[in-house]
Amino acid sequence: MYRSIHIKYIFLLSVMVFAGVKTHADVLDTDTIMSPYDMSELVITATRTPRSFKDTPVLTRLITRKDIEQADATDLRDLLQQELPSVEFTYSMNQKLNMNVGGFAGQSVLILVDGERLAGETMENVDFSRIDMNNVERIEIVRGAQSALYGAGAVGGVINIITRGASEPWQLNLNARLADHREQRYGGVFGLKQGSVGNMLDMQYTSVDNYTVCLDYADDCEFRRVYGGTTFSMKDKLQYTPIDKLRLTARAGYFFKEMTTDVNIYERCRDFSGGLRAEYTISDRDYLEFSASYDQYDKSDFLHLWGTDVLDYRNLQMSLRTMYNRTLRTKDILSVGADYMRDYLQTYQFADSHGHRIQYNADLFAQYDCFLGKRWEIIGAARWDYFSDAKGMSQLTGKIAARYRYDALTLRAGYASGFRAPTLKEKYSYFNMVGDIYIMGNENLLAERSHNLHLSAEYAWNNYNLSASLSYNDVTNRITSAAPQQGSMGEYYIQYINLPNAQVLGVDILAQARWRLSSGHGIKARANYVFTREWLSQGGMTPYCPARPHSFNLRLDWDKQWSPRYGTTLSVLGRILSSVDYDTMQMDYPFALRHVHNPAYTIWKLQLQNRIGKAIRLNLALDNVFNYAPEVYYFNSPVTLGINLMAGISVDVERLWERKR
Repeated sequence: MYRSIHIKYIFLLSVMVFAGVKTHADVLDTDTIMSPYDMSELVITATRTPRSFKDTPVLTRLITRKDIEQADATDLRDLLQQELPSVEFTYSMNQKLNMNVGGFAGQSVLILVDGERLAGETMENVDFSRIDMNNVERIEIVRGAQSALYGAGAVGGVINIITRGASEPWQLNLNARLADHREQRYGGVFGLKQGSVGNMLDMQYTSVDNYTVCLDYADDCEFRRVYGGTTFSMKDKLQYTPIDKLRLTARAGYFFKEMTTDVNIYERCRDFSGGLRAEYTISDRDYLEFSASYDQYDKSDFLHLWGTDVLDYRNLQMSLRTMYNRTLRTKDILSVGADYMRDYLQTYQFADSHGHRIQYNADLFAQYDCFLGKRWEIIGAARWDYFSDAKGMSQLTGKIAARYRYDALTLRAGYASGFRAPTLKEKYSYFNMVGDIYIMGNENLLAERSHNLHLSAEYAWNNYNLSASLSYNDVTNRITSAAPQQGSMGEYYIQYINLPNAQVLGVDILAQARWRLSSGHGIKARANYVFTREWLSQGGMTPYCPARPHSFNLRLDWDKQWSPRYGTTLSVLGRILSSVDYDTMQMDYPFALRHVHNPAYTIWKLQLQNRIGKAIRLNLALDNVFNYAPEVYYFNSPVTLGINLMAGISVDVERLWERKR
């Protein structure tokens, strides 16, 4: 019944598309997939200074606003899996999401929003549902160890999410999407810019029902039901430029999520965030930046029968950052900076009676970017971090990278060291996870350290782009979970431990091309293959989401500009993942490990976007076209039941009345 309603809705929406073609006198922008690759777009994550995309000394993956609009992704998980074959999201205990990026998971990949860390973590991952894609301007992804610039947690790379700011006198976007399992998404973005003041307000509501993927009598399933729920987010960004040399930014945000895990118990999550940033251009050669941020993430259980909210977890992070850039006469750039963060964690999961722990982190870093003529660039950085916990743990990290460019060819090579300090939960937790099994912290944990080598070659010419990269990571004292052990009272427990070493080898090959055909036709193609190989020393459990050795993404877009007022983009997306073998915990007595073979799978998505004038985009999608469904649902299995129908609309209200000039 519900599926038939969706089919009717999509049919009616399609009729509306074609019926509405003649109702607008607007002229459509034609730079959808027809324009050449913009290699001059500025990025900041690789060096913490604005650089053109083609000039970064470290290979960077960029997901633009146009990419996000075309993907029409529900959340960050959906978008990253469409764009990057090496990214896989899977479930763990109590259906907390785990992320794996080329062999690095959870705390080893640093997630930033506008350069700031996110508080809160579940199963070593931040809450990815906090990221509203309507509020994102672009996403910059830098692979490999980046601790010399960003400190702890950047062993496997950095994903920096840059939010939108007001750019027009006024702008209003309204959007909605429907999908199976009664999935609903409604959002709006409102911006104002008058003179030196600009403000961008974003709001989004999502809802999805619970659904069963595995019957109770079925064997081997690691989970049987996918929990739904609702989320609401509100983000505001205010920018003020009192003089040309000074820009002030204030931001505030609220997030709420409720997940129905039990008839009488709802899991709730809330986040309160805010920050201030000042950017001052002292002169043509001198730049100073200062920022302060606040982020509080709470988890609680709402007891429906009693109407009470019981706090389980509170993580509060307050940080201060400053950075100074000096451009020398040789155009070299010297960057120095310092960061300070107070990390507060309150939870019943701590073994002691205090109920909370506090850790302070301070650091100093310096970077020198040296240009040797027009073709060569060498960049070096060093960073010292101090942690108040763990008897004054301190770490020194560094990196050096070189870039050589000859016409359309760019070669890059470098070495970087990285580290990840153990979290407060990993050191001091002691709580009942499920049944009679406990998670036990380890106060003697050492910091995780890594050595990263990377090589890459990139060829970009007009409408063609080809890149290949090779990376090798050697990790010592990798923090993981030990196999279940039995305690003196007959209970079973899992303790955090350090593995002596682990190695990760990665190969990434990306090919992109665009062809402009006659009569307004355009074709864009992208193929991305990633090979990942992990070597783990014995003694710990395999992660919930071990990397699949082979992963491949294919995307083909066909675009037709039928008239100045109407255009269509038809997209085919394929995601191919190889099989993976791992050991997981058997959730019945005696909690032994069992071997799991998770088979390979392929999922295809067919998407149609209709553009009416400058203002309206209608998205119709058929996900999992060939109706794939796993025989057994493991933590690494996709949670699909088969074909998923989706329909969405996005309206830029301020552009409805624009006319051809």
